Amino acid sequence: MNYDALIIGSGFGGSVAALRLAQKGYRLAVLEMGRRIGPADMEAAAKSVRRLFWEPRLGLDGYFSQRIYQHTAIVGGVGVGGGSIVYAAVLLEPKAAFFRDPAWADFGVNWQAELTPHYETAKRMLGRVTNRHLGQMDAHLRQTAESMGGADTFGPVPLGIYFGQPEQPVTDPYFEGRGPERTGCALCGACLTGCPHNAKNSLDKNYLYLAEQLGAEVLPRRQVTAIRPVDGGYEVEMVDPLNGRTPWRPLQAERVIVSAGVLGTLSLLFRCRDELQTLPALSPRLGQTVRTNSEAIVAVLSPDKAEAQTKGPAISSDFYADGHTHITQNRFPEGYRFMRWYMAPMIDDERPWRRAVRTLGAMVRHPIQMWTSWRDRCWHQRVSVLSVMQQQDNALAFDYGRGRYSPFGRRLKSRLTNGQRAPSYIATANTAARHFARHAGGQPYNSIQESLANLSVTAHIMGGCRMGPSAAEGVIGANHEVHGYPGLYVIDGAAISANVGVNPALTITALAERAMSLIPAAP
Repeated sequence: MNYDALIIGSGFGGSVAALRLAQKGYRLAVLEMGRRIGPADMEAAAKSVRRLFWEPRLGLDGYFSQRIYQHTAIVGGVGVGGGSIVYAAVLLEPKAAFFRDPAWADFGVNWQAELTPHYETAKRMLGRVTNRHLGQMDAHLRQTAESMGGADTFGPVPLGIYFGQPEQPVTDPYFEGRGPERTGCALCGACLTGCPHNAKNSLDKNYLYLAEQLGAEVLPRRQVTAIRPVDGGYEVEMVDPLNGRTPWRPLQAERVIVSAGVLGTLSLLFRCRDELQTLPALSPRLGQTVRTNSEAIVAVLSPDKAEAQTKGPAISSDFYADGHTHITQNRFPEGYRFMRWYMAPMIDDERPWRRAVRTLGAMVRHPIQMWTSWRDRCWHQRVSVLSVMQQQDNALAFDYGRGRYSPFGRRLKSRLTNGQRAPSYIATANTAARHFARHAGGQPYNSIQESLANLSVTAHIMGGCRMGPSAAEGVIGANHEVHGYPGLYVIDGAAISANVGVNPALTITALAERAMSLIPAAP
């Protein structure tokens, strides 16, 4: 064996696994598909879509990914640190209903009690503090909460950001000097394209950084293409996605932890089961019950180009519109100006085909409004985006095979299930946007992807490797080990069986902490 453990992916699951296994004496390597991303990369991506997007087949080696399937559009991060590079640093705990959800309540485990100490560890490691800055956008959200009867739930969000003095480097404030130097938040609103100011607590500044100090190897540009059982463990095959998919030398380890994000994890496991047949006993539940956090994206374009709209963390406040609908505001950085092309007039209609027709009609009737929005180079300074998430029982499924647009290769394909599908329209989201627009003096918009294409748009994809007591009922057990394959684990968002209802980063981290606590120290 080359290593005691190989970890595929360096996001919230993989980074936790790297540090905790290194502390337990394991020789390990983290295999990351993307590059190491530094401040210069982030500054370049803030001004150029070509430097932001990850699409190696088109020669784009950035760190922001966007994948579109028949029923959903999914955005995420690629690089050392995974989704933490582009996440908004929001560290929220879900409501009690998440822990009692029937999707994973049949283990006899009190999940809320079991995870409580691991949530506390995750908060400490990720440097969670309450946001210290509320601006004009937050004032509009407060007024929206009041209009919708949720004033008592409004407040600043907990964030993984160092709120020290801007441009003033200080010795590591989190880990008794063992971590990297940090610099205070500049309130630039650019969290979603990375933090060039060294203030956001991305994983390369905590879990991964400390793991490397203990000897863990982080190997970028390693896209895993196969997992193969061998005597004593598993062999992992890899290619370099940025160099014509040139193969790397295979590596072997006694344990393999798959933490490649939902899409990466499902693609790899499907390929091993259905195409390569190296893991033929993987559960038939693989890819079933994939959740989008019941999310909808709406926006308000203000006539005001004042700096107050963009000053602050990307997400700084939130409220609950009702018992299961959570709403946050989002500041978009300059690098997200391409998203102005995604905006369409706001239309209410539960029927997708009719909503699409009415949206097209509104675009035709108001061409000047649309053209002005699409051509506005200051769009990111004027837009307020609302993320609306619900703790509801709905889902999609993913299969693996040749599709209509990929006849020469196999890939993930979304499909509807017998239950309620993940939504592409949430009436409460439109209501919130209209209230916000009234208070801001702006114009509300829907996403074209949701309105015209009936897609569920999300940055918080979860599930597909649900827990179950056997392979007939789930892909993994309560300890995250894959049924039928000892030493093979899934530890990332794919292991979450229910809709979290809020930004899931803290929950993924807490689940990973729990999973690692169950693995013994190296012999």
